[in-house]
Amino acid sequence: MVKNTFSIKDLENLSGIKAHTIRIWEKRYQLLSPNRSVTNIRSYNLHSLQKLLNVSYLKNSGMRISVIASLNECEIEHQVRDLAQSEQKGNHNLQELKLAMVNFDESLFNKVYHRELESKNLTSVYFELIVPFLKEMGHLWQSNTINIAHEHFISNLIKQKLLIQTELIKSNNESLDDRTFVLFLPENEMHDLGLLFLNYKLQETGRRTIFLGASMSLESLSFFQRNGQEPIFITFTTVEPNAKKLPGFLERFNSQLNKAPLILLGSQFQELNKHSLTSNQKAFYNIESVMNHIESQTSA
Repeated sequence: MVKNTFSIKDLENLSGIKAHTIRIWEKRYQLLSPNRSVTNIRSYNLHSLQKLLNVSYLKNSGMRISVIASLNECEIEHQVRDLAQSEQKGNHNLQELKLAMVNFDESLFNKVYHRELESKNLTSVYFELIVPFLKEMGHLWQSNTINIAHEHFISNLIKQKLLIQTELIKSNNESLDDRTFVLFLPENEMHDLGLLFLNYKLQETGRRTIFLGASMSLESLSFFQRNGQEPIFITFTTVEPNAKKLPGFLERFNSQLNKAPLILLGSQFQELNKHSLTSNQKAFYNIESVMNHIESQTSA
C-alpha cells in the first residue's frame, strides 16, 4: 500500500529539515497545513511532503526561506525546474527518487534514471545517483521512515536496470582475459546490487563472469574447480556473515576451495583485520579499487 500519511519525524528524515524548523516555518510562514489529531499530533499528506522536498531543494541551493515562503506552489515548482536544469540538479534527482520510493511510483523512477542515462554512462549514473540514493535509503530504513516494501521496490528497479545494461554490452566486447570470475554472495546475504554492478564492470572490460547471486553455500562452489579450472571468486557482504563470523567463513572457504583466489568487498569486511587474510584473499574498500587491481593483474 502507498504510504500517504507522514509524521513530522518522517518529514524530517526525508527532507533533512529538523522537525523544530518545520514547526517554526508552519507558524511563521504557514508553509504547511498539517492535520492534527485530538491530542494535537501533526500528520502530513503526500502533497505536503512533495512541497517540503521542493522547499528543501531551493533552500539548499541558496534561496532564503522568507523568499521561498513568498512564492505560491506553482512558482516554487517553476524555480525547482529551473534549478534542476542547471548544474545543481543532483540534489533534485535524489528528492524525486525519494518521492518515487514512498509513492511506489515506477514511472517517476524511470524518468529520473533515463534522464540521467541520456547524458552519462551507467558508471556515472551508478556512482553519482544510485549509490548516494541507496545510502539515503539506508538512513531512512534505520529511522523507520520506510519499510522493507520500499527497499524491495527500489532494489528491484535498480536490479532491472543493471541487468538490462549488462545484457546490452555482452555482445559488444571480446574477451580480454583468460580468467573466469565467479561472483557470489555468502549464505543468508541477499544484497546483490553491488555485486551486479561489479559484474557489469567486469563484462564491460571483456572479462568472463559467472554470476551466481545471493545466498550461495561454499560447498557448491567447488564445482567450478573441476577439470583443472582455476576461477577467481568474488564475494560481497553487507549483512552476512557479520564481522564476528568472517574469520570462520574465510577458513571454511580455504578448506572447501583449496585456497582459491578470493576477492572480498562490502561493509562487513571493513571491520576485518587485513593481517588475518591469507595470501589468496584480498579485501577492497570499493569497486574502483577492485577493477584497478584486476587491470593491473591483466597487464602484468
